[in-house]
Amino acid sequence: MISYKVCGTGPVAPRLLRGALTLMMLLLIAGCAGRDGSRGGERVSAPSGWNGEQGQASFYADRYHGRRTASGEAHDRNALTAAHRSLPFGTRVRVTRLDNGRETVVRINDRGPFVRGRVIDLSRRAAEELNMLGQGVAEVRLSPE
Repeated sequence: MISYKVCGTGPVAPRLLRGALTLMMLLLIAGCAGRDGSRGGERVSAPSGWNGEQGQASFYADRYHGRRTASGEAHDRNALTAAHRSLPFGTRVRVTRLDNGRETVVRINDRGPFVRGRVIDLSRRAAEELNMLGQGVAEVRLSPE
């Protein structure tokens, strides 16, 4: 191995290599976390003071399956996930369909919906659990889980 001395401080190449390896390890570890610092399965509490809300739910079209969400993870139509405008990523929310009483719990991993009156955008699986595939939208109540 070739090493160089700079101002009497000793070999530089091994120190640079060690520093580069340390930096690569830190980047690898950081890549395992979501944008908000939480991991996919980590439970995040709803903000204090948020007691839920009511409005319309819709669900993602199949063409979004596999696309990146705002949290950085790929959208999975078979997972119990959803988009909300402001709740932190990882927050678990109970969604209750008002006309039939069916419920499901979803994890927030995306931003939206951006249509007036809509409060949540659900994955296909969550929409199936609420029995809303035929209608496309349904009146729901969101509550902290």
